[in-house]
Amino acid sequence: MNQASMSAGPKSETRAAPPGRAPAVRGWNAVEAAMLTVAAVFLALHFAHLQADFPNHSPWADWSKYTDEGWYGDAAIRHSQLGHWNVPGDFNPAAALPVWPALEMVLFRFTGVSVVAARALAVSVFGLSLVCCYLLLRRWSNAGSESGRKSLAPALAVLLLAVNPMCFAFSRLAILEPLLILLTLAALLAATEAGAIGALAELPDQHARRHLQLRSAAWAVALGVLMTLMVLTKTTGSFLLPAIFWMLWGASGYRLRAFLRAAGVAGATGVAAWGAYLGLLVRPHYLADYHYLFGSNTYTGITLGTFWSEVQSMVLDVQWIGDTLSVLALVAVVASLAALFVRHLRASPLPAVLLVWIFGYAAFLAYHANLSPRYYVALAVPLTLLVAIFFEPALAAAFRSRVKSAVPAGGTPSAQFRRVLRMLPAAAVAAALSMAICGGAGQTIYFVRHPEYTFVSAAEQVRQAVEREQETDPAHSPLLLSISGAQLSLMTGLESICDDFGTMELPQRVATYRPGWFATWNYVEDDKMEALAPMYRLVRVGAFPALDDPERNLLILYRLDPARPASGPVVSQNQPFPHPPGRSVGDQPASAQLTH
Repeated sequence: MNQASMSAGPKSETRAAPPGRAPAVRGWNAVEAAMLTVAAVFLALHFAHLQADFPNHSPWADWSKYTDEGWYGDAAIRHSQLGHWNVPGDFNPAAALPVWPALEMVLFRFTGVSVVAARALAVSVFGLSLVCCYLLLRRWSNAGSESGRKSLAPALAVLLLAVNPMCFAFSRLAILEPLLILLTLAALLAATEAGAIGALAELPDQHARRHLQLRSAAWAVALGVLMTLMVLTKTTGSFLLPAIFWMLWGASGYRLRAFLRAAGVAGATGVAAWGAYLGLLVRPHYLADYHYLFGSNTYTGITLGTFWSEVQSMVLDVQWIGDTLSVLALVAVVASLAALFVRHLRASPLPAVLLVWIFGYAAFLAYHANLSPRYYVALAVPLTLLVAIFFEPALAAAFRSRVKSAVPAGGTPSAQFRRVLRMLPAAAVAAALSMAICGGAGQTIYFVRHPEYTFVSAAEQVRQAVEREQETDPAHSPLLLSISGAQLSLMTGLESICDDFGTMELPQRVATYRPGWFATWNYVEDDKMEALAPMYRLVRVGAFPALDDPERNLLILYRLDPARPASGPVVSQNQPFPHPPGRSVGDQPASAQLTH
């Protein structure tokens, strides 16, 4: 095995320190243990007040807090309520994105439909992501092997992410991004194993070659399954696949034969798994729902005239991950790009892999031209890892200067002054990292200490109004129509359909399912009134302040009273989701159309 190939493989644990350096090694271990302990404390804080609002008046104005937890868990909610997950004609994203609702479906069998349980699952996923970050950086750690110390980069990355207020806010929502990040990190670890073991199997030594090839193939199969799960968790996971294959290439020691063998197995497994899902489940039953999700997301707001302004906005919005951290991240990205082709960087492909992750997902953001803060959560992780890798040596130098006194006694004053000057950059980096950690920790603690419950309070008042009506008029349908209907279902258990997305046009959906209630934000939109007016008279029941967006801060509930005697079947209390006559659960309505 040549020297280049040896340097390309994952680093093992650092060497045992010489006896004289044992106290220094214990010092590094103590620093790492302290950082990980603080990170564990802040991870535990993520589980506090799980029913509370997404932090009001935060820098992240994201409408996912009104809808996405319910939308992407709707299949699990309905399965718990009705015994099946698909409501023909309504918004059924689980047809294309089944992984997260499948996890929630299992969870709800034990907890019942619960927003607290769903959010606890999301936080647990975030915690597993921190573990994967630590393992990934520890596996590829290339600092300190000669000095007998561990790199602090893994612990630094975990700490930065654990105290990050943006990660705190979004990891406590039961949305798709946390699981996508976890699966991506797990795929990078699997690619590391598949590539590294495959490279060993290329050595001239014939001993155990077959065994190594089988182990590499097993990891490649796992990698193919993980890549499939990424895309079936969130379709934007496809933009992260190049980073996975780059890791496989680097872990293979940049040996083409080993890479192609592992990539072929992983790719074939992924295509087979995805094809089986599409052919056995989607095409026979849910093709309209599958197409609808892609059809409603094919738009792009970017043009030749707006390209540079969109790119500029995308770069500036990186500050959402934290003011100080974003500056450090941009410096790390630029410097890593400049050094990408330096020979010694080939010893660890991880910086390049993180750059491919960053630019791959940035390409999606630029194309989508919908710069919602939640999308940046998938960028916060690789940016933070890159910061930890790039600035760890300076942090270590600053720590050494503090513990060991970098300015030794003796020497001329000018020599001592030069030594101090050499330490200034390391001290500046340590100060910036300390600002990022302390600033993020302070804001996170503020969120924990000041929870608000405006949305859960509004949802509870909606539930009470519906139940009071059921007591006085059992024939009135309890079905709720709302863009936030699935979110309200997750929070209250009410049954709902969406007033915005679905394969049926809204008037047809209303006529088919005959909702008894309508909840909207701030005002009734014209298209909603046009769909409801032929059948219903809207009676305002209440208005409940919730959340902080000026366009969506008042949840208004209307009872839907028939405008004239109903001409179709009446929804009974025992059949909240009637299906069109002669149609079984899961079949698509004949009139389903792709709508945006």
